[in-house]
Amino acid sequence: MSGVGYEKSQEIETQRKQAGRFILATNLVDKEKLEPESIITTYKNQQSCERGFRFLKDPLFFADSFFVENPERIETMLFLMSLCLLVYNLGQRELRNTLKRVKIGIKNQLGKLTICPTLRWVFQCFQGIHLLTLNGINQIVNLTSERHFILSYLPSSCQKYYLLS
Repeated sequence: MSGVGYEKSQEIETQRKQAGRFILATNLVDKEKLEPESIITTYKNQQSCERGFRFLKDPLFFADSFFVENPERIETMLFLMSLCLLVYNLGQRELRNTLKRVKIGIKNQLGKLTICPTLRWVFQCFQGIHLLTLNGINQIVNLTSERHFILSYLPSSCQKYYLLS
């Protein structure tokens, strides 16, 4: 019986040693040499940026339909996408910080309260809100109490688009 346990622990140890390996390299040499721990820390700190671009893989984004051949246009597209990602992350951080500060949450996709919603979810919540102009008077249509609640935790610069400030 102990032989079986011993064999499995060896197998587990072998699998553990093989799992999760990847290579990190740097072009910094000599005086600027980074220690392995420093390289992995730097790499992990950059992951938030990489996660920000995962929307490119989303079929709803149609990234495969973009075809840009000119190098200047590719640079422009990357610049605009990076700028949009920056604005998106700043908006998400602003909302999350406000929710944490007032210690209140909003409902997530599962209907549970969270103080860390994604801005994508908030945008999805706001689908179906429209600006209606009748006789020169602007009105917001489909601004439910839940959407109004979410807007109350966004900056006034956002609220003005929904005629709230």
